[in-house]
Amino acid sequence: MSETYTDPHLREILTRTRRIAVVGVSSNPVRPSYYVARYLGLKGYDVVPVNPVNAGCTLLDREVKSALSEIEGSVDMVDIFRRSEHVPPIVEEALEAFPNLRTIWMQIGVEHPEAATVARARGVEVVMNRCPKIEYQRLFGELRMGGFNTGVISSKL
Repeated sequence: MSETYTDPHLREILTRTRRIAVVGVSSNPVRPSYYVARYLGLKGYDVVPVNPVNAGCTLLDREVKSALSEIEGSVDMVDIFRRSEHVPPIVEEALEAFPNLRTIWMQIGVEHPEAATVARARGVEVVMNRCPKIEYQRLFGELRMGGFNTGVISSKL
């Protein structure tokens, strides 16, 4: 059973978030994790790429970290591009590394209710089976050019 999230709730998360660790980001520009991370960076978010395979390399003008624990400072959101069965240790590491973490976001197709419960018990909001790029475009009126009914009224042309 999928969870539902209100548009105001998702908009509030995307508005307050400033720094995002993208776990599982690919260096391949045709992979969704790459273009989502790139898009978020273009929208002004401070994106920290995390992928042990590419650790130490530069991706999107940022050094790729091998783990969340290698990130200096805090992050507001951890965006997870890994299969559902890999989520629990990522959530545990995020909660340990970032005491002020606000959001765990699991990408489309990624859900782990038990890990979500652990995060929520620590006061962290959780979004599962959604994409922040798609939600940003939908909620801030950027999908209308593609013929999508976003439900958002905008005066932008």
